[in-house]
Amino acid sequence: MADEAHPRAEFMALGDLAELQAERWARQSDYVSAHSEFYRRHLHATPLPTTLATLQDVPFTDKEMLRADQAENGPFGSYIAANPDTITRLHRTSGTTGTAMNLALSGRDAEMTADVGARAQMAAGLGPGHRVVHCLNYQLWMGGYTDHAILERTGATVVPFGVGNSAKLVRTIQELGITAISCTPSYPAVLEQVIADEFPGLDPRDLGLQLGLFGGESGLDDLAYRARLEGAWGFAARNANYGVSDVLCNFAAQTPTCMDLHFMALDVLYPELIDPASEAPLPWQEGQSGELVLTHLAKDCQPLVRFKSGDIITLTGLGAAECGRTAPRFRVTGRADDMVTVRGLNVFPAMVAGVVNGFGQLSGEYRIVLAASPPHDVLPVEVELAEGAQETDAGLADALERKIKQETGATAKVTVRPPRSLPRTEGKTKRVIREGPQDV
Repeated sequence: MADEAHPRAEFMALGDLAELQAERWARQSDYVSAHSEFYRRHLHATPLPTTLATLQDVPFTDKEMLRADQAENGPFGSYIAANPDTITRLHRTSGTTGTAMNLALSGRDAEMTADVGARAQMAAGLGPGHRVVHCLNYQLWMGGYTDHAILERTGATVVPFGVGNSAKLVRTIQELGITAISCTPSYPAVLEQVIADEFPGLDPRDLGLQLGLFGGESGLDDLAYRARLEGAWGFAARNANYGVSDVLCNFAAQTPTCMDLHFMALDVLYPELIDPASEAPLPWQEGQSGELVLTHLAKDCQPLVRFKSGDIITLTGLGAAECGRTAPRFRVTGRADDMVTVRGLNVFPAMVAGVVNGFGQLSGEYRIVLAASPPHDVLPVEVELAEGAQETDAGLADALERKIKQETGATAKVTVRPPRSLPRTEGKTKRVIREGPQDV
């Protein structure tokens, strides 16, 4: 059933895109109504509307519904709409926010995913002539092999390294003349430590990387962190890999001329904004913030309708961008499930990162450790001194607490740890640690 990705959709006139979306939804809605047992139950046997204008009348789908459905109707859930014999690739989500989910792709799903993802990576600067080492987990996670296929679709030479053995990765970059790296934005800190420990006299800039392509975590919207990365490594750092694993692996990226994410998938995804608390619809207009809701316009195996992504975004631009793309631009504020409410104030990890990265004596590593159940009166933040920085008195913690209060409005309790004391990871770094009971 899935339509192919439309060539150069990110440059199409918005009127033409709206017509294409309407045509595709008319077909997709009929397909889902006929073949998805999940949506027949979800909608009480009422067919999906065939026009996007009335899509807001359809109830939302969320992650917990899909988890419960897969638990009862494993391994793919009753929302699989294609014959299982058409599945050509299986993945699992990372399970960062709960039980891992099984993801199924038909051949057409996989082709569409590669095409749309390649738009994002190419917009970020990757293409023929680059040698890119891919350092995400290949063990079932969508970010491994599927992102590998996306990188290949750009015309670049792809080196499938995966995670683990960081010292070998450093040698591989040196020996193969690699010019770009694809990984999480927290992974360079791991490599910096490995270089300092095992490669005396080598500086990260000596590796000759020109392009850092990042995804899987937040961080690059913080200009101080981006500057730190680019200063240490000498490459251009771009968020080139924004996606929602249950929906589409990679569909947004930054470009050399704009640090906002460009939504590259209007030909295959229909986006909406809602208020994350009330679920009321919000206008799709510049400056509007809300939770991103996504509907497949083209998907065979596990089509989703009005899926609540959990990501809180702000629309920053509509119409033509400086690069000529008509793709909507946005920034990610944070994830609804990473949000910490402190005396009625909503705080996201990215807000804390923006403060931490403004202090040169810190490494940039941090975490929020919630030992008690909500509601929270203070925000407990652990930070780490930079390598070579001297132990300090309470003055640094006090300065951080004042700055966090100024930037977020929340009262923080900051603990300063010695260098290298906070955990690093070669995969996704978890910034909010919920240790105590979390019943709200």
